[in-house]
Order: sequence, then structure tokens, then C-alpha cells
Amino acid sequence: MRKLGLLGRNISYSFSRAYFKKKFEDENIDDVSYENFDIETINLLPELINNTSNLKGFNVTIPYKEEILPFLDKLDDNAKKIGAVNTIKIDKNNKLIGYNTDYYGFIKSLQPFLKPHHKNALILGTGGASKAVAFSLKQLHIKHQFVSRTAKNSMDYTYDSLTEEIIKQHQIIINCSPVGTFPNLNALPNIPYKGITSDHILYDLIYNPEETTFLRLGKQKGAITINGLEMLKLQAEKAWSIWNLS
Repeated sequence: MRKLGLLGRNISYSFSRAYFKKKFEDENIDDVSYENFDIETINLLPELINNTSNLKGFNVTIPYKEEILPFLDKLDDNAKKIGAVNTIKIDKNNKLIGYNTDYYGFIKSLQPFLKPHHKNALILGTGGASKAVAFSLKQLHIKHQFVSRTAKNSMDYTYDSLTEEIIKQHQIIINCSPVGTFPNLNALPNIPYKGITSDHILYDLIYNPEETTFLRLGKQKGAITINGLEMLKLQAEKAWSIWNLS
């Protein structure tokens, strides 16, 4: 039986295992299993691979989307440009090839909501997922700036530097940070919500809860709100197609 899985740390909550379990049942796929590979440090990866027979690939989640790069034998072109991976294929020569399907899931889930005035975006957070989001926005010709606790360059913002006017000028705001994830349901990114209007799209990569406080406040202002569930489904199916390429 082929083995697939999800690599991460503290991932018992994970979407992926439940998603693939249901997919395999619904589609009568009985020659593949999918499990969580919960490791304390990325340095345990070689041992995990050596001890897991018939492992053909895995997804990668927090906090290893960037940390895993030195362990890979090859990177897909898009993953190389993004600088983060979330899907690994193990080929017939036992080489580890890194892909990024997050960007595919993000673009496909955002596109149906875009209107001509959606020209500027703020990306909240600077982790591996934010890199895929930034790459996607470039593909869509949408200007973007990052927001973090400490700005990495003069083009980006800190949370403390955001004003209502800056929020109004950026009609797409994407939360790529874990702030607001279950069980911390009342937590929310520290931005001036008064600047949000009905011209905005608020996108939260979080899918648990279905509606974060960030999204709820956006909805109250008339903004379009999107959670991370559709993106996750789309990236999962893209990963499945990669694992099944000969």
C-alpha cells in the first residue's frame, strides 16, 4: 500500500488527514493511506523517511514549509520562486521533489471575487504561506505589501504603522498568520478595522473556526469574506495529482 501524509508539528487538528480519508472512501481508493507525521524538529525527517516503508509523498505544514528546503533534492520552478513548499513527491529513485500547491489553491479561490478596483493588497504575516500568497498576487498583477510586528524592509508595514487610510487604500487584506485559530477564537490581527469598506475582500487562511473574528468584523463592514477551506481543498487535489503523475 502506498503511504502519503502530512508533515508538521502539533498537527492533530489537521484538515488534510480527514480530507484524504473521506476522499479515499468516497472514491473507493483502497491502495493508499494518509497519516500525520508529527515531528518535533525538521532534523528528524531523514529518520522518518527511512522508517516509513512505501512512502510516496507528503504535504508540509507549519512550521516546516521553509525549514524543509535543505532536505530536498529538487524544487519545482514555482516552488523555487516562492521559497516555500507544501507538497513533496518521492520519486522512483527516492529523490525528494518539492512543490507548492498553496499558490494554486489561493489563486483559484480568490479569482471569482476579484473586481477591477482590487488593485492593492496587504499580507498579514511573513511565514511560508505568505510567500505563496505573494507569488499568487504577482501572477494576478495585484500590488502587495507585508505587515508584521517588525518590518523587514522599508516597503512593508508594521501593525503599529497601519492607519485607516492605509487600510482603505488596500482593498484586499489576507491573514496569513495563525492569529484567530481555534481555540483562540477572540484573537484577531491588530489592524484598524474602521478603514474596511464594502469595497474590500478579507481573506483568512484559517479554516477553523469557519468564521474568524477577523472575517466577522469584515462582514459587518460589508466586505467580501473568504476563509481558507476552499484553498485547502484545491491545494490538496493539486497535491494528489502531483503524487499520481508517473
